[in-house]
Amino acid sequence: MSRTGKKPVAPVSGVTVTINGHNIAVKGPKGELTLALMDVVNAEQTAEGVVITPANDTREARAAWGTMRALIQNMVTGVSAGYERRLNIQGVGYRAALQGKDIKLSLGFSHEVIYVPPAGITLAVPAPTEIVITGIDKQVVGQVAANIREYRKPEPYKGKGVRYAGEFVFRKEGKKK
Repeated sequence: MSRTGKKPVAPVSGVTVTINGHNIAVKGPKGELTLALMDVVNAEQTAEGVVITPANDTREARAAWGTMRALIQNMVTGVSAGYERRLNIQGVGYRAALQGKDIKLSLGFSHEVIYVPPAGITLAVPAPTEIVITGIDKQVVGQVAANIREYRKPEPYKGKGVRYAGEFVFRKEGKKK
């Protein structure tokens, strides 16, 4: 039994959830998201909110039950509050700058890296060594953060690179003579 799947997705003021067969649309003050439910789960709207139930007693249905509930909860949170991911840049000469909606990264390469965000994602650079990624889709925000971090991951000797805010980078000791 799924502990996550048993909980209903509680209604949030200003957010409307529309269930049309196996399609769920969530509309809120920040935007609108849709999700196609798997065939092995059913969704219904009750007084407590949206309730997800497995359609049958198969292993696949039990596995998808909690996942679909979590995805709907993420959509409700996204359209009401939104998601934010922060990146920090460490290293001499490493910095970021906003170029229109795109971001220009100087990461020690012979060229500048220009990252173009997908639709629905807003990039901000409050400081030259800090990047803030905001959006309503949790998966897309996390993927954009991972894509930017991929350009120069933090290395273990000097700690230079792009890291998530609060990320611990295990440091190694250099060669000894």
